[in-house]
Amino acid sequence: MSARIDGDLPRRPRFEVRFARSRDEILATQQLRYRIFAGELGAQIDGGIDHDQYDPFCEHLMVVEPDSERIVACTRILTDRMAPGAGGFYSASEFDLAMLDMLPGRMMEIGRTCVDAEFRSGAVIATLWQGIAAYITNEGYDYLFGCASIGLEDGGCSAHAILDQIRARYLAPEFQRVRPYIPLPAADRRPGDTTQARAPKMPPLLKAYLSLGARACGEAYWDRDFNCADVFMLLNVSDLQPRYARHFLGRGADTARDTTVPA
Repeated sequence: MSARIDGDLPRRPRFEVRFARSRDEILATQQLRYRIFAGELGAQIDGGIDHDQYDPFCEHLMVVEPDSERIVACTRILTDRMAPGAGGFYSASEFDLAMLDMLPGRMMEIGRTCVDAEFRSGAVIATLWQGIAAYITNEGYDYLFGCASIGLEDGGCSAHAILDQIRARYLAPEFQRVRPYIPLPAADRRPGDTTQARAPKMPPLLKAYLSLGARACGEAYWDRDFNCADVFMLLNVSDLQPRYARHFLGRGADTARDTTVPA
């Protein structure tokens, strides 16, 4: 038998996705959230970590770089079973979600999604969604929803341009609309602003939602603490785009709940 050469050795995945299972791991995701939301976006958060009343009731999903065990992305999952203990879904603090009562089946919310600035690649986002897909499949959820944020650093010009695109192509039907408690104000257009002359770049999370087949459920909420516009996105799992269903649910369905998925 010939000797095994290095080229035959299994390649270790670049990224892995798994659930936080210790207080230290949950704390690390909250520290990553703080670095992104406070450090980059200027959110008013005290104490060096981003945490709230919903965290104890959530599953915390993280993408890890295996070689360093560095957490490079995270999101949290709040299910319809756990939401009552948290006082409801997080999105209900921004939107009137009465329409959810009319949806048949089980539902879950994702939120506080963020990716380390050094790792904002398609591979990381794909790995995170593979973990979400595994959870949807293994636990049997019918609807996924959450808020996708658009930054307002330019006074809202890019956000309004993106929202125009959403209104034209990606709105949910009328019976699935929600109402923001604080609507986004008109853009603060500055002299010489050329934002409207170029197509703004859609944020990765919003782009991922739309690629999967999710729909925006109405106008955006103005999150003044985080200086962003939040768009409520709803995905009916049965409407998942076929090529993404094969890519995410096909792989996710074969993974365990404490999942490790290669990028």
